[in-house]
Amino acid sequence: MHPALKRLETQFQPSGLSRITDPLLEQKQVTLWLKRDDQLHPILSGNKWRKLKYSLNHALGLGCRRLISMGGTYSNHLHALAYAGKALGLPTTAYIRGEPPTPLTPTLQDAQDWGMQLKFISRGDYRILRSYKAWDSLPDWQAGDYWLPEGGAQPLALQGVAELVTELAIPYQWLCVPCGTGATLAGLAAAVAPPSQVLGFAALKNAGFLREDVAQLLPQPQQNWHINLDYHCGGFAQTTPALLAFIRDFQADHGIALEPVYTGKMLLGLYELIQNGVFAPGTTIIAVHTGGLQGNRGFPPCTDN
Repeated sequence: MHPALKRLETQFQPSGLSRITDPLLEQKQVTLWLKRDDQLHPILSGNKWRKLKYSLNHALGLGCRRLISMGGTYSNHLHALAYAGKALGLPTTAYIRGEPPTPLTPTLQDAQDWGMQLKFISRGDYRILRSYKAWDSLPDWQAGDYWLPEGGAQPLALQGVAELVTELAIPYQWLCVPCGTGATLAGLAAAVAPPSQVLGFAALKNAGFLREDVAQLLPQPQQNWHINLDYHCGGFAQTTPALLAFIRDFQADHGIALEPVYTGKMLLGLYELIQNGVFAPGTTIIAVHTGGLQGNRGFPPCTDN
């Protein structure tokens, strides 16, 4: 590990497990734990850091002088990358989907304050950027540049995500995670030992393509993972009254902040599956809180911390 990354990691806190107690869980005889990756770091939280860690190590090892990536106006990935770039002394550039918002979203304002150069591009050009996966594949790539695809979804991301599995000290049948690009799901599936299974909850609509994306990221075929497509709540970053009510009630009952883009949708879906008897009595589930609470600034106050 590069010395600069080792120094940065000294700022991190342990990511523990929180037991969730609820009448529904007791009734269905299901044990639910929440892996608190939201507690890793105030900014570099959750899978955002885990996906970035070994890509950053690669970039530093190559002597790269600029990190380049892409994302939306509330991108957790870009928010984390901008902060990490500043901490490591690496300039950052981001291609942002759509027109510049006025004023900038809090996410983009943070990124800009941390030195990230923001380049706004059309949605068509943004879709084209998704086809470039390798660190040196960007068409206008220059020596010293390091390209990270959307969400940091590249094979090196799986190495950091796999470390989460080594931190799980209790037996479990299911490991659940929200899905945006599928990289976190792929990292978990590659690391989980049988007979445990990994269940992803897609955060976006019409996300069947994620199955192919996850399969392509995996170093070898795995049969231990599944993606549920039913709890996108209308699409990426879309909400429903039922989702917002669930988040509000969960926070009040358990004192754990959620956000409505990823972890909130996963837990909403997980609770409904438990209610419907999908999991047999005696099942132990670990659900991953992937952080990203900064994104709450783009939603109604009822979802704030």
